[in-house]
Amino acid sequence: GHNVPALVRAFQEAQQIKDGPVIVHALTTKGKGHPAAENDYYKWHATGPFNLATGAPIKSSAKAPTYTQVFGETLCELMDKDDKVVALTAAMPDGTGVCMALEKFPNRAFDVGIAEQHCVTFAAGLSCEGLKPVCAIYSTFLQRAFDQLIHDVCIQNLNVKFCLDRGGIAGGDGPTHHGLLDIAYLRGVPNIILMAPKDEGEMRDMLFTMTEHVGPAAMRYPRGNGVGVPIDQEPQLLEIGKAELLRDGGEVAIVAYGSMVHPSMQAADNLAKDGIETTVVNARFVKPLDSALLLALARTKRLIVTVEEAYLAGGFGSALMELFEENGLQDKVRLVRMGIPDRIVTHGDPKLLLAKYGLDADGIYTRVKEAVEVLEDRRAKQQKVTA
Repeated sequence: GHNVPALVRAFQEAQQIKDGPVIVHALTTKGKGHPAAENDYYKWHATGPFNLATGAPIKSSAKAPTYTQVFGETLCELMDKDDKVVALTAAMPDGTGVCMALEKFPNRAFDVGIAEQHCVTFAAGLSCEGLKPVCAIYSTFLQRAFDQLIHDVCIQNLNVKFCLDRGGIAGGDGPTHHGLLDIAYLRGVPNIILMAPKDEGEMRDMLFTMTEHVGPAAMRYPRGNGVGVPIDQEPQLLEIGKAELLRDGGEVAIVAYGSMVHPSMQAADNLAKDGIETTVVNARFVKPLDSALLLALARTKRLIVTVEEAYLAGGFGSALMELFEENGLQDKVRLVRMGIPDRIVTHGDPKLLLAKYGLDADGIYTRVKEAVEVLEDRRAKQQKVTA
């Protein structure tokens, strides 16, 4: 499988066979030519920058731990305190952080292999026996088990928790790995609760809250490092469906979900320098929404901007549109939705891709300022007509 001339000959010969399907079986060695990779193929499935001579990883300059690392450590803390909590992964123990639980609790952590459907049904069975299964699955991979999630978990209203790593832009792994659909494909399923943390500290709170809540629940979080908040305190229980008001003032409100809270706060700081005071809300939950707070904003603000690291269709902003329409407020407030448009997102550095779609602090600042200018222009025209 590593002899290029032999492979070329095999493909040429395969092209000459016209009668029926043809299989070319290339027996490859993972990491061929690099001893460190050949000796530990699992660890080297997807690696970051490393020293070519020694194989040692080049440490990131980021000071904050990754969300995956915080998840794995917090999961082990909860498993240590509650023997009903069990962990599951589908062939991604290192990628999800479940490797920590597998090492510390080998009898309560399970790697089912590349079988997301079985992972979810297995979790449902464990729940039926009174356990609290936590399924750590990449957002994009849970799509494969959507039927099991509905039929085996949510219809039965079982106590299964889904922790969706790579919720958002996944970077170098490209279109197949971006987790941009989970809000839309989960929001319409009855019984399940959906949440996303603003940072790694709140992630700990949400994981704890999920294990204390009885019923299906899912938490999405991005790939990469956290924002650098302290994570040494005990996880706190959050009120289900309760948002967090981070900043209050002005006629504009930014309602951000999950990873978009931090850049939204930065955008609000920059807008304030231009004289535009902005309310900022950490939504925390998309299902259930904090209807009381959001409806109050719709009745008192001129502009509401939603920000999410996901496809717009059926997403968080769409949930607010539905809420406002159901309460007759769709014409009372201008709603601007920010997210990923209806197109395939390519490979690339997450920061560059977020900037491309206007989902960084500068992009949010620009979009809000433009929307405010449109409203001011309309107000000026109305005043002129009235005069």
